Amino acid sequence: MNVHHKASSVSSTTTVTLIMALGLVGLICVTMMPISANAAPCFDSPQRAYDYLLAKEASAIQAREQKIININRASEGELVSLNGIGSSKAQAIVLYREMFGDFKTVDELTKVKGIGTKTVEKNRERLSVQD
Repeated sequence: MNVHHKASSVSSTTTVTLIMALGLVGLICVTMMPISANAAPCFDSPQRAYDYLLAKEASAIQAREQKIININRASEGELVSLNGIGSSKAQAIVLYREMFGDFKTVDELTKVKGIGTKTVEKNRERLSVQD
């Protein structure tokens, strides 16, 4: 069965990770792109394919870690990407914001229980109070 035909039933915005080993040729092709993409990189060994996937993951993590977070609009999921902010502190930020309104400055984040000056300083470059 044609792999591309089968995959076309998936939404074009869906990212598909597909590793297809071509035993006769000895190549490994990896696709981490929307279905509408035309070409997939091919590798001559499983180790190179694995290294490629690790590099792609590291790149995605780095991009996420460099994203500016508007603390007045961020969801709990976005807030937990900050250094020193886990789920409970992220929930506390959202709750504080709902109770007292938007933060006027980044430093007001220290008014949230469990968040101190050190946490704000570690994240200052990534924090914003406006869009």
